[in-house]
Amino acid sequence: MAYKKFSASRIFDGQQMLDKDKVLITTEQGAVEAIVPRQDAGDDILQLEGILSPGFINCHCHLELSHLKGAIPEKTGLIDFVWNVIRNRHYAGEEILQAIEKAEQEMLQNGIVAVGDICNNTLTAPQKTKGNLRYHNFIEASGFVNANAPARFQQAVDIYNTFSQGSAFNSIVPHAPYSVAEELWKRIIGFPGNQLLTIHNQETIPENELFMQKQGGFLPFYEKMNIDISWFTASGKTSLQTCLPNFLPGQEVILVHNVYTSREDVLFSKQPPHPSCYWCLCPNANLYITGQLPDMQMMMEEQCEIVLGTDSLASNHQLSVLAEMKSIQQQFPSIPLQQLFSWATLNGAKALKADDVLGSFEKGKKPGIVICEEDLEGCRRLL
Repeated sequence: MAYKKFSASRIFDGQQMLDKDKVLITTEQGAVEAIVPRQDAGDDILQLEGILSPGFINCHCHLELSHLKGAIPEKTGLIDFVWNVIRNRHYAGEEILQAIEKAEQEMLQNGIVAVGDICNNTLTAPQKTKGNLRYHNFIEASGFVNANAPARFQQAVDIYNTFSQGSAFNSIVPHAPYSVAEELWKRIIGFPGNQLLTIHNQETIPENELFMQKQGGFLPFYEKMNIDISWFTASGKTSLQTCLPNFLPGQEVILVHNVYTSREDVLFSKQPPHPSCYWCLCPNANLYITGQLPDMQMMMEEQCEIVLGTDSLASNHQLSVLAEMKSIQQQFPSIPLQQLFSWATLNGAKALKADDVLGSFEKGKKPGIVICEEDLEGCRRLL
């Protein structure tokens, strides 16, 4: 059997940084054989400058919004951003499909090998059947009126069934605490096989204000959308503390954004019988929409399981996990580089339940191989 051999300034194996005296050996197809000392690796070693890493895992993306790149102004705040997405998302079908294909190619070039992708329609399905990336399709359900729950849920089931024809990795998920009524929650959580879920969490201050006092910017938003929320009663708790008990204990939830998540919220999430949580950070999208970032230092102190996402091209200038790492490094320079790579690889693979094949250089896995510049300015996919 023919092998490929890679050496670099440093190798990140999914858990730790290894020095330049180690060599990664794979099959021609990219299956990991071993990491060995250089003196045991033989000849024909490809010597590279930079950090060798498993392929990156993008735990939160909206590929279907790729046609909105540059269409929505920056720093408008979340509520205006959501309103602009609703108003602007409908383009000609061919234009949308071309943008989806181009965005996927961008992710491939940026070393991404798997994606947790939010789906409100089936427009991304044809591109995904090409098998270029591993996707977990999160079919999003929303509707803040109980009477509409049966129709809204059936719409999500129909989309789920379309994606299931080409992929085994699919879930029906709630959009956000402020957009899912009680009856819709029940249908989502009880859907057969719905073990891996995700939800947009605490991306803006008005989200907490709504649930704590029934006040804030979402009230005029509902009026503009002609949504009657006279039925809604504030819980007196944050949005996370209100919605997390809706999930089942055996489920796993990827909480996305977490810009206004407090230490108390994190501690609450750790109490049984709550589901296991991963905390997905999308810093460049947060900077694009609100200019605010989550308290990452607090999350590390509380030993949160952190993963990374890009969000969409409607809220980001690129689809690059490495660019998210670079932004975190700039804003939180005390976070070790090894930690950033762990969030971007093995943690992400675990969150998407793909760590049997992705996320680390362990024998038998085919995680993809990426060489990154030491300053995180760029990367290149090798396999």
